Amino acid sequence: MAAPFPGMDPYLEHPNIWEDFHSNLATEIQSQLNPSLRPRYYAALIPRVTYDEVLIEEKPRLVKPDVSVFRVSDQPMSGVAATIASAPVTGRAAMELPVNLYTVEIREAESGMLVTAIEILSPVNKRPGHEAFLEYRQKRRALLRSGAHLMEIDLLRAGRRPPLETPWPDSPYVICLSRVERRPKVEIWPLPIQEPVPVLPVPLNAPDPDVPLDLGRAIQSIYDRAAYDIRIDYTQPPPKPDLTPEETAWLDAHLRAVGVR
Repeated sequence: MAAPFPGMDPYLEHPNIWEDFHSNLATEIQSQLNPSLRPRYYAALIPRVTYDEVLIEEKPRLVKPDVSVFRVSDQPMSGVAATIASAPVTGRAAMELPVNLYTVEIREAESGMLVTAIEILSPVNKRPGHEAFLEYRQKRRALLRSGAHLMEIDLLRAGRRPPLETPWPDSPYVICLSRVERRPKVEIWPLPIQEPVPVLPVPLNAPDPDVPLDLGRAIQSIYDRAAYDIRIDYTQPPPKPDLTPEETAWLDAHLRAVGVR
């Protein structure tokens, strides 16, 4: 099934889908760029792992204990006077689960030098207080001080975006490109949900021209391949945060027009 949205699908932001979408998108960007980059450059997929805290429902499970107590006699135990108390309160345990993050790095084939970093922001990158939020800020600062270009792809409405001297545009999604030769100026593409994603320029070393990144085609390509259509219930509202009234009205009319609501 073709993706029902002309650009970014806000339902892909759901926590049960996002990590899968994030990894698929990084892989698709790498696959799309490499034919245009060779033989002087290549795009590499760079994984890293962080951890996020999640609540785990209480469910009985078989556990191998560190210490076992066995009953060896039917006779009552003697000398045990204290009454063992039951816990007055029960709850749910919080656990840390791994979260996979991916960067697409464009490097020179001969030297291996980093030319352009393409960062796809994840929820943990935009959540103040999370270790991945601080790590990404430090990584971003280092990239902006380096001789590499930086493209940031933010397809998440929630969270805090990386800092700019000027305000970010009022748009649910945004692309930001920092070219080495133009810093501190950056190029910004606002991405409304009603419009297709434009073809983006990916800079290389001078005097080589930019190579095109068709991010919209990348999103469309993985939508059917990853079977997102059978994993998303379009009769429900999209994940938080809420869309604006204008976006909500457009989304409802659009989903009805394409026959998924």
